[in-house]
Amino acid sequence: MARRSLAAKRNPRSNPGRTGPSRVRDSITTASHLNRVIHEPVRLGIVSALAVNASLSFRELKDLLNTTDGNLSVHARKLEEASYVSCSKHFEGRTPRTEFKITSAGRRALEDYLDHMDALIKATRKS
Repeated sequence: MARRSLAAKRNPRSNPGRTGPSRVRDSITTASHLNRVIHEPVRLGIVSALAVNASLSFRELKDLLNTTDGNLSVHARKLEEASYVSCSKHFEGRTPRTEFKITSAGRRALEDYLDHMDALIKATRKS
């Protein structure tokens, strides 16, 4: 049985029976089209947490994601600007409370993002 050269093993194009390059190209294309608003880890954490909870307070999100006030504030604002989350502020007694909820647009964006990641994972595993 003939042994393929090391270069042939590394370069899928040198193996005419393999369909790897198109799969790799597809997965790279898929990765480049990820929703960058949601893809950032803290923002992904926010929308994921809100997707499984009716609402969460600023403090609850901060504790859940183990982040700082400033970091959470910046990322929550970015999601709010994209209309993925809604923010309401009110007082409980004399204590201000900020509540976040995922919007229908945010839920759709998260579902699309998860579908996109699933396709990327499947394409990568097949190659």
